[in-house]
Amino acid sequence: MADTMVMKEVEATAARIGIDLTQLDLDSIHLPPGENFDIVSDDDEVYDTHNLEFDSGFGNIVVVDNLPVVPREKFEKLEGVVRKIYSQIGVIREDGLWMPVDPDSQKSLGYCFIEYNTPQEAELAREKTNGYKLDRAHIFAVNMFDDFERFMKVPDQWAPPESRPYAPGENLQQWLTDEKARDQFVIRAGTDTEVFWNDARHLKPEPVYKRAYWTESFVQWSPLGTYLATVHRQGAAVWGGATTFNRLMRYAHPQVKLVDFSPGERYLVTYSSHEPSNPRDANRVVINIFDVRTGKVMRDFKGSADEFAIGGTGGVSGVSWPVLRWGGGNEDRYFAKMGKNMISVYETETFALIDKKSLKVENVMEFNWSPTDPIIALFVPELGGGNQPARVSLIQIPSKEELRQKNLFSVSDCKMYWQSSGDYLAVKVDRYTKTKKSTYTGFELFRIKERDIPIEVLELDNKNDKIIAFAWEPKGHRFAVIHGDSPRPDVSFYSMHTAQHTSRVSKLATLKGKQANALFWSPTGRFVILAGLKGFNGQLEFFNVDELETMATAEHFMATDIEWDPTGRYVATAVTSVHEMENGFNIWSFNGKLLYRIPKDHFFQYLWRPRPPSFLSPEKEEEIAKNLKKYSKKYEAEDQDVSLLLSEQDREKRRMLKDEWERWVNEWKRLHEEEKFERQKLRDGEASDEEEEYEAKEVEVEELLDVSEEILIDN
Repeated sequence: MADTMVMKEVEATAARIGIDLTQLDLDSIHLPPGENFDIVSDDDEVYDTHNLEFDSGFGNIVVVDNLPVVPREKFEKLEGVVRKIYSQIGVIREDGLWMPVDPDSQKSLGYCFIEYNTPQEAELAREKTNGYKLDRAHIFAVNMFDDFERFMKVPDQWAPPESRPYAPGENLQQWLTDEKARDQFVIRAGTDTEVFWNDARHLKPEPVYKRAYWTESFVQWSPLGTYLATVHRQGAAVWGGATTFNRLMRYAHPQVKLVDFSPGERYLVTYSSHEPSNPRDANRVVINIFDVRTGKVMRDFKGSADEFAIGGTGGVSGVSWPVLRWGGGNEDRYFAKMGKNMISVYETETFALIDKKSLKVENVMEFNWSPTDPIIALFVPELGGGNQPARVSLIQIPSKEELRQKNLFSVSDCKMYWQSSGDYLAVKVDRYTKTKKSTYTGFELFRIKERDIPIEVLELDNKNDKIIAFAWEPKGHRFAVIHGDSPRPDVSFYSMHTAQHTSRVSKLATLKGKQANALFWSPTGRFVILAGLKGFNGQLEFFNVDELETMATAEHFMATDIEWDPTGRYVATAVTSVHEMENGFNIWSFNGKLLYRIPKDHFFQYLWRPRPPSFLSPEKEEEIAKNLKKYSKKYEAEDQDVSLLLSEQDREKRRMLKDEWERWVNEWKRLHEEEKFERQKLRDGEASDEEEEYEAKEVEVEELLDVSEEILIDN
């Protein structure tokens, strides 16, 4: 089929539907005044008309090529075959199947147009039937109708690409070199997204960048803090820099709902879900993996929501998020997803399945990667009414060798918690009692880096206590557990070392009757916040685990979120728009001193900008810690200067208030003096402003306090 003939038929179809292809250039389309409510959509800038393909209105039409060429008497039969194939995928509109005819031969031209009710059905038809083998001589080639506009723009003559001179980009890590060693954070409030420096010395945030309608749902930092991702109707975009936040790349994915970075920031995963035209069908899910720097789609996954909803909690429309989970630390070497009775593990060199096959695991319910090593921990529940026990297994990737397995009996639920360095894995196991009427909880503690991966069992002193929260100390050997009954549960701290540093778990302390239901360790360990969120009204206790002592207690009424900064020096507590009142955030020091409050109406998000791992060796960090006093002299002097400046600012503020008061008093006295003669006139010439002009008189006033009536009976 000649290209020119195809293009003519495309133009004819467009004319039949009533749309002129020459009008598809959005630069020529103008809304009447006021149609956009005078608000510039962020998408207009993020996705400019010269670099992205826009929806032309034909998104629900597919073109099916390589059909048999038949005379008119066989039209009905061929049309019936095509309709039968494509009506299984979606609802074809009335008169929505059209096969063009050669006016000279009166035979079909070997292709047809199919119009569905929705673009999603059309896209699915292309995916399912492109390459469909009707017979040996006819293999379908299926394209979206919208693609032809792009084909029409391809020039007839090839021209070499224009060579552009190299222009160095902005240093995306420059914000790490801040002379004051400050950290940045981003907030969303109302229609604005703002980036600030946390200037704790001056007890206020310093603005960096502000933009209205920067995102349509949320923003997200990349794991190492290099990029800020925004979400839009037509896809996602990433921005970078210390202060300018230029757009670095965009990723076309219509109706994207969620995004997720790989740990090393090499890849961006985007997710969308579309409702089907038939309510009985499951939502259709599209997941793309983009190369962050080039914007190229490296791999995609498409299917029903049911295929991506197995195991896990949270997500959108029943989908467990993130669907794709990354392993191998910051190298981004592997990712995996869970399916029915299997875990599919892919490597990023080719984005293909390892060994071209999935890991078969009957009834697998949950899995997690080690944060640092290519090891998968997976959980399989009991099968056959308890005949086959539940188990937790550790699988080495890429060999798929089972490193360790632990069978568990009478299990009702199981959750796995990796320590941030990958040294330990805690498995919280809820077990049924013998009567099956209640459950109790214990922990299976795996020592991953030790020989043969020994496992210890830990049960609380009162094993019937409900476990409210669990958290490992980052980069440490301790963990904390909130257990017991509300409103005053207990908090216990444990160590994977004994006093002699032998490999045995030991309890450090139990704090009785705390108003806490959440744990937030400092990123550097040692300090933890015991927080009472939701029904506990924002109770905060700043606790030093080294000394086992409380540093401070405080309250942030109705707090919904708590976020440590990446250095562990400061912590933010926030009240988001979950509550209608008290929206905003507070910044505290690590030991519980309130530094400043920032109220914000319609407050949605607070996120610290992450920092990449330090380039210093452990030995160098240890040396700095030992000689901290030598390094701290410089900062102590700076702190003293800032303190003096703040004191001077306070004195200046008080002086200004005093001056303002004196100006008001003097003005009042001046007006009072000017009106003196008017007052005398009103009093018949009496000067009554002086105290001696007044005459004091004593007036007696009688007041009836009570009246009572008593009837006396005369005997």
